Amino acid sequence: QVMLVESGGGLVQPGGSLRLSCAASGIIFRLYTMGWYRQAPGKQRELVAIITRSGTTNYADSVKGRFTISRDNAKNTVYLQMNSLKPEDTAVYYCNADRVGQKPVWGQGTQVTVSS
Repeated sequence: QVMLVESGGGLVQPGGSLRLSCAASGIIFRLYTMGWYRQAPGKQRELVAIITRSGTTNYADSVKGRFTISRDNAKNTVYLQMNSLKPEDTAVYYCNADRVGQKPVWGQGTQVTVSS
């Protein structure tokens, strides 16, 4: 069964940090581009960061310099380290697995709330 399970969300004060994890099962993880997306209330889902199978990364302008995406192929896990968090980072964060010719896979999401 193909599954992505996110964890690590929560409530944090502005300027704080969180580390999200996404554990994959049922896919050949190393062959997939992995991504983090987010959706705030009343807004469309947007790309936060992606990491390709070769380790190339790309970030939304709004998170460059603050967020870092990484992957551990031995653990079938992708991470999102989020530093210097801002209230506008508040959203549900979703993990995504994508591969040409395959149906994209989505996790169930994890809530991140940045508030004092």
